[in-house]
Amino acid sequence: MSGKYVYDFEEGHKEMKELLGGKGANLAEMTNIGIPVPPGFIITTEVCKLFYENNKRYPEDIKTQIDEHLKKLEDKMQAKLGDKLNPLLLSVRSGAASSMPGMMDTVLNIGLNDETVIGLAKKFSNERMAWDSYRRFIQMFGDVVLGIDIKEFEGLLEKKKETKGAKYDNELSVDDLKELVNEYKEVYKKNKKSFPDDAREQLQKAIDAVFLSWNTPRAISYRRINSITGLLGTAVNVQAMVFGNAGENSGTGVFFTRNPSTGVNEFYGEFLMNAQGEDVVAGIRTPRPIKELEKILPQVYKELISIYKKVEEHYKDMQDMEFTIQDKKLYILQTRVGKRSAEAELKIAVDMFKEKLIDEKTAILRVNPDKLMHLLHPTLDKLGKERAKIIAIGLPASPGAAVGQVVFSSEKAVDWADEGKDVILVRAETSAEDIEGLHVAKGVLTSRGGLTSHAAVVARGMGKACIVGCEDIQINSESFKTKELVIKEGDYITLNGSSGKVYLGKIPVIDPELSGDFATIMEWADKHRKMKVRTNADTPHDAQVARKFGAEGIGLCRTEHMFFEGERIKAMREMILAETKEEREKALAKLLPMQQKDFEGLFEVMKDYPVTIRLLDPPLHEFLPRERKEMKELAEDLGISIEKIKERIEDLDEQNPMLGHRGCRLAVTYPEILEMQVQAIIQAAVNMNNKGIKVEPEIMIPLVGHVNELKLLKEMAVKKIKEVLGSNGANIKYKIGTMIEVPRAALTAAEIAK
Repeated sequence: MSGKYVYDFEEGHKEMKELLGGKGANLAEMTNIGIPVPPGFIITTEVCKLFYENNKRYPEDIKTQIDEHLKKLEDKMQAKLGDKLNPLLLSVRSGAASSMPGMMDTVLNIGLNDETVIGLAKKFSNERMAWDSYRRFIQMFGDVVLGIDIKEFEGLLEKKKETKGAKYDNELSVDDLKELVNEYKEVYKKNKKSFPDDAREQLQKAIDAVFLSWNTPRAISYRRINSITGLLGTAVNVQAMVFGNAGENSGTGVFFTRNPSTGVNEFYGEFLMNAQGEDVVAGIRTPRPIKELEKILPQVYKELISIYKKVEEHYKDMQDMEFTIQDKKLYILQTRVGKRSAEAELKIAVDMFKEKLIDEKTAILRVNPDKLMHLLHPTLDKLGKERAKIIAIGLPASPGAAVGQVVFSSEKAVDWADEGKDVILVRAETSAEDIEGLHVAKGVLTSRGGLTSHAAVVARGMGKACIVGCEDIQINSESFKTKELVIKEGDYITLNGSSGKVYLGKIPVIDPELSGDFATIMEWADKHRKMKVRTNADTPHDAQVARKFGAEGIGLCRTEHMFFEGERIKAMREMILAETKEEREKALAKLLPMQQKDFEGLFEVMKDYPVTIRLLDPPLHEFLPRERKEMKELAEDLGISIEKIKERIEDLDEQNPMLGHRGCRLAVTYPEILEMQVQAIIQAAVNMNNKGIKVEPEIMIPLVGHVNELKLLKEMAVKKIKEVLGSNGANIKYKIGTMIEVPRAALTAAEIAK
């Protein structure tokens, strides 16, 4: 199989993201609009697809194509991969068509070994940077490519810092780093793994690792949780390394072209001096706000401002960008559409319309419908907040309030959530492995990391309250310590993701009001939409909430939901246990005024809009008690024996609830149930009509499987409707129909429709 599988950045553009992945397509686009991007090439998503289809084997001529593009890259950089005197170092990163932040693998500093590290040190006249890069590479390669537990490397690093009295990695000396390199290599031996000295082999193994990371459990979970489907796979981006760890005039950072939490049009981000990109995202050192870069490197800051404005204007959307400064020279490593909170999503869409960057239709489509519910972020009760004890303050990474029991692992979060508990996931920092825990938690609290860390980005995308970089807490596996307290697993805490404050115990949470931007977007949506939307509602309160959101009628009112409370369930049970039609009618007469009142409430709220009411649908045994105590009470109320109730429950029990004695078949057996419900609906409509409220009830015969069921029950319903209208001297419009919801009805829908 042959084809073009590798593209230089100059050969691509932003519309090619299905083939080149989002990251690769954007690197190509930025290259072609004159943004300073380190050169590189992209191995396409098609290769990932073929790799998995062919039992993890590559297309035949892929190696030749990679070698050709590597040679071009070496010529551009005037350096050579694996060269002892003038080494070229590479990064290998993933990039699918849809952004999956932190879910797949990255390897940096490829090309280093015991000889090239010396060449790199001489080339940059910076021995510390060379050995720091080598130390990082051995750790990352061991973890990502060879599957050695990263904690083994991190343990040695922490021990070295402790021994040398260093708080941060960048305080270690060249000799310390050389010692670490030797200690890291011992970790390889202990794990029976070998570190490849050959740079081309390093590159190939890193490419393999990125393709293999496409199908890791965390990546699969992320795609499932975020409904990402239909992708070919990930692309692989091979790019010349630039060094943010090359001294005090070098650094790295992440920024958004607008505030991803609030949507405010401001330059928003963080950076670290003398660091590599992973340091910011991993949260190893707490980064500094981007504004502070202006004092340190004013020219670079000015250039960043100019670039971010140019890129946002080009893409016409808020961007999430990464940069590296190598000895005062700025490089942009990535741009992608920035993940944002629901509140920010609305604000950015409305603001960009006002700024004439996009039109109304584009603004509407910018708002992810799944995120609208995040917009109604709960907030903390004001009085409860004032009385509660603040135990820690971190960085407010994702707005909203969350109350729950503390857990320290994703596994525990999932288990407790399955038991119905509300949990807050507390970690030093989160990683891609925590995706399931983040998904089920009500909120997230980390002691490390900044506003662009993994926890912050993922929580914002999920609409969860999140606080990061909370240095006031010290975490171990079973508790966390603040200055005054120890909080154990299972204790309750409350997070305010909008302020960064952590409170002891539970604070009441209140639902917010709709924001102005929400109303604006909904007005625009109303203007452009082709379809009307009704709600599912069984109570006047639910109907009122739906009206507030713009529902134009009720598409389904499930009448069985009206029978489960107080006196209603008693009357319902009396009807089910009745032995004669007369006894059933006596019980139904108690339910009639209750039903009528319910329908009047719904009609009043919906005023001129249609209301579809489904007649009784579930099998009758669902209304009968299961516990002996309840059976005893019912037996005493009705003056019958418990045995009789048990016998009736057994008689009514269903093997196949969809096709058994339920839906329209109940009305065939007990026409008096249908008659009571139809009378209640039509009488309610007449009463509303008399009050000047126009009503058009739609009566749904449930679960029809054959046209004759509908014919029979429609005749019954029409007879009862005529009777009610006649006795009231009234005339109202109504409809009778069904919902196609069983296979037989679908196959005979043409007959039913007539």
